[in-house]
Amino acid sequence: MAIDIVLLGGLVLAAMATVMTARLLRAVIWLAVTSVFVALLMFRLNANIAGVFELSVCAGLIPAIFITSIGLTQRLTPEALAVRRRERLKRFWHLPLIVILAGIALSRLHVPLEAVMAPAPAAPAAADVRNVLWALRHTDLLGQIVVLLGGVFGVAVLIMEARHEQ
Repeated sequence: MAIDIVLLGGLVLAAMATVMTARLLRAVIWLAVTSVFVALLMFRLNANIAGVFELSVCAGLIPAIFITSIGLTQRLTPEALAVRRRERLKRFWHLPLIVILAGIALSRLHVPLEAVMAPAPAAPAAADVRNVLWALRHTDLLGQIVVLLGGVFGVAVLIMEARHEQ
């Protein structure tokens, strides 16, 4: 149980560092660290296949593509970087407060372990991938949907920011 709290804390801190850093390369590295924490949590929840996909795609392939893209772009001047840092601090000053309040709210919420952990399959029919994903692993599927939507939202914000600068 203590390791789960450490992993969740590391996940939250890495995600906040991803959002709040001003340099893109550091943001990509923090994004990969965030994905590693998510994968470790998936392994802890016995979602081994989802954990492997998270490690290989989200912590490996996507940061490699982002780093390649960053290498092809123009670097910011020190003045522009300072302006970007100030803008990020103005935009995300409330994020640590929201995370702390959400942590307090979630610590007060008591969810039975059976609601999070999937039961072990009892019959050979339960090993069917469709049955496992839709009947036994709906919490894992919900987590993957949230991660996917978070990535889509992040890319949309980056595209809107690039259009705004032009």
